[in-house]
Amino acid sequence: MVRGKQKEQAREKAQKLAENRAGGKSQLEARSKGLQMKCPVCKTPAANYKVIVQHMEAKHPKQAIPPESSF
Repeated sequence: MVRGKQKEQAREKAQKLAENRAGGKSQLEARSKGLQMKCPVCKTPAANYKVIVQHMEAKHPKQAIPPESSF
């Protein structure tokens, strides 16, 4: 019983840490909102038209790049 007080403090500290982690600090939801455009060929998400153009040139060179207004 010598460590009774220390165990209680450690338990409280661990409980507070668990509560803080439960809130979550994940950015997956924010990231998915930022990636609004998708490649018309492979459906890979992209942030903007410029990234789509780079992707199409690198991954789908034989495909025609759609105009920006189609997104």
